[in-house]
Amino acid sequence: MTSANNSIPAILSRGKGHQFLLYGDACSGVPGAPHEKTFASVNAVVQRLRPQPEFILFPGDEIIGLTPDPDALRAQWRYWLDTEMAWLDRAAIPMWHTTGNHTTYDVMSEGVFRAALDLPDNGPAGQAGLSYFVRRGDLVMVFVNTLWSGLGGEGHVELAWLEATLREHGDARHKLVLGHHPVFPVNGFTGTYQREIGHEYARPFWDILVNENVLAYLCSHILAFDVQAHRGVLQICTAGAGTAHRMPEGVEYLHCVQAALDEEGMRYQVLDIDGAVRERMEWPLPAPDAAGWRELPLGDVDAPFSGLVTSGRRIELRLVGQSAATDVASAQTIFTAFAPGSIAPFWLGLRGPKQTLTAIVGREPGRSPSYWFGPDLPADDGFDIHVTIYPDMGPGGLLYRDHNSRLWSSFTSASAQGLEQLSWPRHWAIGHGQGGCEDRAFRGAALSLLIA
Repeated sequence: MTSANNSIPAILSRGKGHQFLLYGDACSGVPGAPHEKTFASVNAVVQRLRPQPEFILFPGDEIIGLTPDPDALRAQWRYWLDTEMAWLDRAAIPMWHTTGNHTTYDVMSEGVFRAALDLPDNGPAGQAGLSYFVRRGDLVMVFVNTLWSGLGGEGHVELAWLEATLREHGDARHKLVLGHHPVFPVNGFTGTYQREIGHEYARPFWDILVNENVLAYLCSHILAFDVQAHRGVLQICTAGAGTAHRMPEGVEYLHCVQAALDEEGMRYQVLDIDGAVRERMEWPLPAPDAAGWRELPLGDVDAPFSGLVTSGRRIELRLVGQSAATDVASAQTIFTAFAPGSIAPFWLGLRGPKQTLTAIVGREPGRSPSYWFGPDLPADDGFDIHVTIYPDMGPGGLLYRDHNSRLWSSFTSASAQGLEQLSWPRHWAIGHGQGGCEDRAFRGAALSLLIA
């Protein structure tokens, strides 16, 4: 039993809502194997949560699997369910799963998965117990199968049933979709059918989520914790339940995610195996106080930017102006923060013939910076774009939206780290780089920048 002074306070719903746990990728099920110990270390943290979750979501790869022997596969499931998860009263705290590449890799393993977990039989034709939905009051959760053998195997996903199911439950206040494979690359790890769903499915899949007002797509597979937004819908990847590898090593960590849903949205905390909160977020993003906006002067500024904002805290910028003509491809600065004698650790501007909104972030002297890419701006056209820097979101925490839209999207990046370690330097400039008025100058017109 967990003593009171060793407990971890769970985030609770603000009024009516749902409080749950999300974790995935243990690859265990074999006594004495390396992943048994790491999985146990995560479960020890889960058991310290007070109160315990109302339900648990596990988006795949519970066991190491990947064996042609059905008896060996059944034995792994028995050990995982009856020994490694023996602490969980599944009658009091239900647990729902998705298929995964370690657990449903052929027709035989699909049959073993069905029998071992006995999940709801309300999915598309041929996918009984593999793809299904669960309704809990004002919450609907749709579990998609991203590797059904009948559709082609790993990376393939059925879309018509997903759309029909979400529409059938259009009255649900909260909608979550779960699958094993991400839709968008995580930490720069990418590959159609293997690291994400097949790329031909990505756009129509996400269109369904956006059109049906889904809050988040919950997945695993990439051994990391990652959150990013695309057209207002979150992709949350959690694959740290025990698999003893990281993507990449030295950055990612074993973890579980405790979350709460209520009328105001979702909040979560990511706990490592010491029970420490490593990441947290609230969604939708709260809008800044309208009275808190201030316009920043163009050119070089002597007042310290580090005195204007606090490192590690969210800030929001509003970029207004008119883009340059079609023959401009050189880098154009909108905003930069820098210290004399070193390359600016933060640069935001336009690059290339499509005038792509780009952020360049440096972390260590002598190391190449990371790039984040936003929308392309039409040539010789007015723009009004909000950019928010939300360090608690990690690499997905650099986001943009049009002023007339409330739907945030993360900039695209191959980085495994975000701006959580950025320490804002003293000097800053708007409309040109740190080298003076002709250094990567903005070539458009009517530029203004506001901050909140």
